[in-house]
Formats: sequence, C-alpha cells, structure tokens
Amino acid sequence: MPLAESEFDYQARLAACARGERAALRDLYVQEGPRLLGVAKRLVRDTALAEDIVHEAFIKIWNGAAGFDPARGSARGWMFSVTRHLALNQLRNQARETPFNDDHEMPAHDEDAFDAHAHSARIHRCLEQLEPQRRHCILHAYVDGYSHAQIAARLDTPLGTVKAWIKRSLTALRECMG
Repeated sequence: MPLAESEFDYQARLAACARGERAALRDLYVQEGPRLLGVAKRLVRDTALAEDIVHEAFIKIWNGAAGFDPARGSARGWMFSVTRHLALNQLRNQARETPFNDDHEMPAHDEDAFDAHAHSARIHRCLEQLEPQRRHCILHAYVDGYSHAQIAARLDTPLGTVKAWIKRSLTALRECMG
C-alpha cells in the first residue's frame, strides 16, 4: 500500500535501484505506478499504450537511477518527467506515422493522438512567449519537479519573486491556451 509522499523516501529508493536492489524498484512501482499510469493515460488516451509507457518508464528508472542528480530536482519529479517524456515521444511518433484512410480522414483513435500532439505544440508555442526566466521557472516546477524554494535558489532570485512569476506565467499560459 502506498505511503504518504512525505513518508516515502524516493531518493533513497533510487539510490537502492542504482545498487541493483530490485525491492526498491518494486517499492517505487507500488508507490507511484498508479499515478504514473494516470499521467500516461491522460496524455496518450489509451490504457494499453499507457501501461506500455509506464513499463518502459520503470525500465528507464531502473537503468538510469545511478544518473539521477538530486541537485537538479526531486526524485519523484524525475520519475514523472521520465514517464511524461516517454508519453510525449509516443505522441510525436504517432503523429508522424498517422496513416490516412482512403477518404483521407483520420481514424477516431488517431484524431485523439493528433489532438494531443496539437495541444502539446500549442503549449510549446505559449511557453516560448514567456520571458526566459519565467519559462525556466515553469519548466523547473512542472517538468523537473523543483519546489519554489529550489527554483529560487537555482536562479538566485527571491522566493516571493519566483512565486509571483510562476503565478503570472500560469495565468498567461491559460490565456494563451484559450
């Protein structure tokens, strides 16, 4: 049964994975597998494909655990980032390989993948419209899993400024995404 995030030591489990301790990978899977599956399902909109992505994510987590750098973000954030990147790569690959039928219409499943890819492209365009420091704050927070305090330290910027930048940037992103 999963523990509360504050009670589970993700970093220690990753270090144990790096030492080859399979029980640590099992613990990570029990703790985060369902949430990682939820992230993948929201992105690819296909349960079987999402399960494959999570499986591949845990292989990458196992193989890459020794390369995890806690100075770059939280262990939990890193795991989510690995999963999210795999799902987004899958969407990009699907969009490139989407076959058209004889009527030149996309099948319904492919329309979902195309919509997700288009949504991803829109997010990237909106992120590019942000000032670089604000964009970095958003990426550090939502991709790297950094806390506001970690971002402030990393950017050598006051915590209140970082919080304000993130809040305003999220508002700008919402407006841009329409």
